[in-house]
Amino acid sequence: MKIKNIFLTGASGKVGRALLPELMAAGYRVRALEFEETLESKATEILKGDLRDPSLAKKALQDMDAVIHMANCKENRELFLDTNIKGTFQLLDETMRCKHIKQFIQAGSDARAGIFFNPRPYPIDENFPHAAYPGYYAFSKVLEEVMCEQYRIQYQTPITVLRFSWVHEKDDFLCHITLKEPNFGVPIWKELAKTAKQKSFFEKKEDGVAKLVHPGGKPGVRHIVGIKDVVQGVMKSIGNPAAIGHAFAITGPSAFSYDVAAEYAAKKLNLPVVEFELEGFHDFSHNISKPRSLLGYDPQYDIFKIIDEGIAFRKAGGKHQEIKYIG
Repeated sequence: MKIKNIFLTGASGKVGRALLPELMAAGYRVRALEFEETLESKATEILKGDLRDPSLAKKALQDMDAVIHMANCKENRELFLDTNIKGTFQLLDETMRCKHIKQFIQAGSDARAGIFFNPRPYPIDENFPHAAYPGYYAFSKVLEEVMCEQYRIQYQTPITVLRFSWVHEKDDFLCHITLKEPNFGVPIWKELAKTAKQKSFFEKKEDGVAKLVHPGGKPGVRHIVGIKDVVQGVMKSIGNPAAIGHAFAITGPSAFSYDVAAEYAAKKLNLPVVEFELEGFHDFSHNISKPRSLLGYDPQYDIFKIIDEGIAFRKAGGKHQEIKYIG
């Protein structure tokens, strides 16, 4: 399956801006969708547009061999249906109608499986049913996948779904696990501060490293993914016949435990470890044997490498960058 021309949505998002230069370096001709943020890229072609525009899909897919659909609206009740659901539908429907698209790669998410919001006593694999956690983002990820599944079944549309775990780049994980702002993701440690010792860190604006534990003291366990492993997963899917008609978990080489991560980061940053108890957090991990065997996916970024790269990023003067949505 020869792929040369790719239409990419979400090119200015976290994954898109990391993926675009890799696509270019691999020799693909890329038509990148520019929404609100200006694309600082040497993409072959930049197409300004909005997924909510019904006329976009036909223009965007003209002369393309593949679609990589990364754009997404987060927790926005007013916009997510038009952006995520209708936007994805219009791309899928034009893919079906135009007949020349050889592969449609949909950015999925492990949010569709509910992750730590619900009990997950065994590793989540691709056969785990849709069971999203509360919120419009997770809800939309389920709806997007259902549309993809039905277009594959009804029209044999050549679809690949890549279910990314929580994606980390630069110093994202340090922003998550340390107490000082900027915060990244959940939990928000300040909201869990109950003891005088815990509260003092925030009152005095002192930093520390959070260790999430269950009631009773057992450390929490979760699975995340580094941005370079995400890009690897996408690149190994493009033009790969084994990827067509399948969904894949794209995540790190293994889940991590908060005690191990906290102790490692605390030692590297010379900060104290602060324990926070959270009731209702459920440990989870992913089984990635399917992407390993079918795609040759070989993730390299365990929690130690993610922490090390975050520290190196900060030492080099890097600043945390917020991702702007809706698309």
